[in-house]
Amino acid sequence: MEKVKISSFQMFSLIFLLELGSAVVVGLGVQAKQDAWLAILIGMIGGLVLFLIYYYLFSQYPDLPLTSYIPKVFGKMIGYPVAVLYILYFIYIASRVLRDLGSLLVISTLGQTPLWVINVLVIFIIVYANYLGIEPLARAGEIFFFVFIFFLLSSNFFIFVSGLVKVENLLPVLEEGWKPVFTTAFPLTFTFPFGEMIVFTVLMPYLNRPHSNLKTGLSAILISGITLSLILAVDIAVLGTQKAETSMFPLLETVSRVNIGHFFQRLDAIVISILIIGGFFKISIFTYAAVVGTADLLKVKARKHPAIVYFICIFTFIVSLLNADNFQEHIYIGLKIVPFYLHLPLQTGIPLLLLLVVWIRKKLKPH
Repeated sequence: MEKVKISSFQMFSLIFLLELGSAVVVGLGVQAKQDAWLAILIGMIGGLVLFLIYYYLFSQYPDLPLTSYIPKVFGKMIGYPVAVLYILYFIYIASRVLRDLGSLLVISTLGQTPLWVINVLVIFIIVYANYLGIEPLARAGEIFFFVFIFFLLSSNFFIFVSGLVKVENLLPVLEEGWKPVFTTAFPLTFTFPFGEMIVFTVLMPYLNRPHSNLKTGLSAILISGITLSLILAVDIAVLGTQKAETSMFPLLETVSRVNIGHFFQRLDAIVISILIIGGFFKISIFTYAAVVGTADLLKVKARKHPAIVYFICIFTFIVSLLNADNFQEHIYIGLKIVPFYLHLPLQTGIPLLLLLVVWIRKKLKPH
């Protein structure tokens, strides 16, 4: 691993940007209708518990990323294939976010531009970010955190001033009971975005004060979860449950309705900027985790072997174009298939097995 360190606030910023990333724009949890905001909060609670598991595993191997301590826990025969599986998982998630970003730009503003052209331009920037390493990326995250917050606050300010918010669209609370809320929270909002914190098991060793990883991670998940819940509540209050459920990008449609004195209109650029910032950092973090994991398994330094960066990023670009035939299929796979067959096993199943093996070894270890 690189001998670099990042501060607690830089780590907080990266977590916040990753958690909101693409989740703030797509209609996350709308399957629970007007209780979608509640499904996000319950998923967040599950994410907090999951992060405790990640932190405990990190505390047992504080100098190693996830891909390095898996072989130590499971043994080389099982551990190395599992570590490779996580690298592929990180690449796949990065490719999905890249597809989200490219599709939004095509749908909203660049209708005549092929998807692959946009994805190529984005991946060039991702290559550069990965080549520079985690320190410049973390410093950029520290700056863009405030830009991201400014865009979120300004968009919501204009929404409220326009008089678009209708609180009655959020009522009645729990109209169909708790079942739709829990079935939406688990596995959907639990795994996306909160379970995606699994990627920070690769970045935790970079924190300059390792003992603050727990406080930083939990506070970032809590604040990002509450923020995401409030944003979705506003979307539903403006659009209504039916429109929010059928819209591909509810936040974009919500902001597009802003009209203040026939002067402030069509503020779509704010939402697009939000997705570009969040998407960039989310793709960068996942591809960087794949780069670190690959370099670590090969026992080389990524900075001295930039071919690893190029390979991971090009692979991410290719997968972003091949993971679905169209955007509707892309969303269906992301909401119906990926949470069950990828997220749950890799975010929860394997970490629980790692935790169990570590506990058993500690019990059997002679004092």
